[in-house]
Amino acid sequence: MAADAGRPIDNGMESGMAAQPPPAAPAVKTMTPASMSAPVLTMLIWAGNTVVTKAASGVIEPASIAFYRWLIAFLVLLAIFGPAAWRQRTVMRRHWYKLAILGLLGMVIYQSLAYEAAKTTSAVNMGVLVALMPLVSTLLASAFAGERLTWPRIVGGLTSLAGLVYLTSHGTPSMLLSGGFHIGDGLMIVAIIANSLYGVLLKRWSLPLTMWLQLFWQVGFATLALLPIWLLSDISPITWASLPLVLYAALPTSLLAPFLWMTAIRDLGAGRSAMFINLLPVMIAALAWATLGEQLYAYHVVGGGLALIGVAIALRPARGIKAPADDVEIEQL
Repeated sequence: MAADAGRPIDNGMESGMAAQPPPAAPAVKTMTPASMSAPVLTMLIWAGNTVVTKAASGVIEPASIAFYRWLIAFLVLLAIFGPAAWRQRTVMRRHWYKLAILGLLGMVIYQSLAYEAAKTTSAVNMGVLVALMPLVSTLLASAFAGERLTWPRIVGGLTSLAGLVYLTSHGTPSMLLSGGFHIGDGLMIVAIIANSLYGVLLKRWSLPLTMWLQLFWQVGFATLALLPIWLLSDISPITWASLPLVLYAALPTSLLAPFLWMTAIRDLGAGRSAMFINLLPVMIAALAWATLGEQLYAYHVVGGGLALIGVAIALRPARGIKAPADDVEIEQL
């Protein structure tokens, strides 16, 4: 991973190819246990952050922990990568708007809208809508990042979606039809599109900076965007009770997880990486059982099992194809 940290992301194009037709799809690495480790570890960290967020309820205001986590993350990155960022400032100036957009999409919009959505919609609705993210990412990646749409990815995505609907509705999917549509549901849809678009643009733009420097500037722009939100909210000071929660959100969640997620998108593509998001509810249920003493029920086993089966199907290459880069494109969809 140290070697990856110091290596710029390949743009995938030679200077003399401008007049030639683009390739049908960007090359991605063959799926191996090593390439799967980055998205799996990302989901594990995010699952832990969900438990931390629940523990933080009533201890610190959401806007405060959101601002503190990215501010601390930026200061850590500044101490480590500040000199390198200064040397690469000319490159940053050429691509500053792209870095700002990525920071807003991946670190501000999704979290802010999710916090706001929780005020007017149920946790069940939010969980089901989040389960749509892999399919949204797959469709956006096919439309804008040249990633081919394959039957395993569609079938696997739908299977996982069915399992997560069953899990998040506590085994009663019909209850989703009784609550109606809320403003929070619309906000969550926008948030999911924003987070999916982040992965697509990250892969499409392939900025000529190392991933750590990309993360440095994205976090910097995100911190600036969150500053007025924090100032306009009910500000919570950091206390001894909230400090461990803030540090978990700031270090593994805001530094390691984004780096691992960017690695996954670079190696596997936005659509395939997003399929791992279906593991998140399963991991959250397991961690809540292990750390918070929450009880597991049959719908956790059934829904979680379907989600895992769907991920396994989605990550398989298309029939007769040996490498993911050569997946057969689905025609006339």
